[in-house]
Amino acid sequence: MSGQKINPTVDSTQPIQSHSRRGLLNGLWLALSGLALAEIAWLVGSFLKPLQSTDSSVQPADIIDAGPAERFVPNSVTAFPPGRFYLACLEDGGFLALSRRCTHLGCTVPWSPEKMQFVCPCHASVFDIRGEVVQSPAPRPLDRFAVYIENNRVKVNIGKPIRRSAFGEAEATYK
Repeated sequence: MSGQKINPTVDSTQPIQSHSRRGLLNGLWLALSGLALAEIAWLVGSFLKPLQSTDSSVQPADIIDAGPAERFVPNSVTAFPPGRFYLACLEDGGFLALSRRCTHLGCTVPWSPEKMQFVCPCHASVFDIRGEVVQSPAPRPLDRFAVYIENNRVKVNIGKPIRRSAFGEAEATYK
């Protein structure tokens, strides 16, 4: 062993550091940046993805059985609080299910049997029995829900409100 020199300053019992602190922090920043970019991409993708339509698959919970058709008197309105709608039986016997939400700012609109109108307590919008605007600031008629009669029972699909611009005779459902 005459040709080898031993360096007394190097301790062979300690492991050699292969990564510096700067390298560790750079790797951490890269990992966090990649995670943030992946999250942003997921958010943008979720925003751009079209909503799934529920029109083709009506859930049983979305159907409310309002009762037998003969139970409703023409020119009357019956509230259905669990379904958040009013069932209007028009003068000619047609049925119309109207949303309880004002089209101005979404306040709950009560029915006034004395006035035969829906009067919004928030901003004084007034609607007639067909949900049409009698007095603004409401910009359009009350939304409606699909009504159908099955085995002489009135049923309302509350799954999706139908936005409308005016009342049309085809909106009412008849026995």
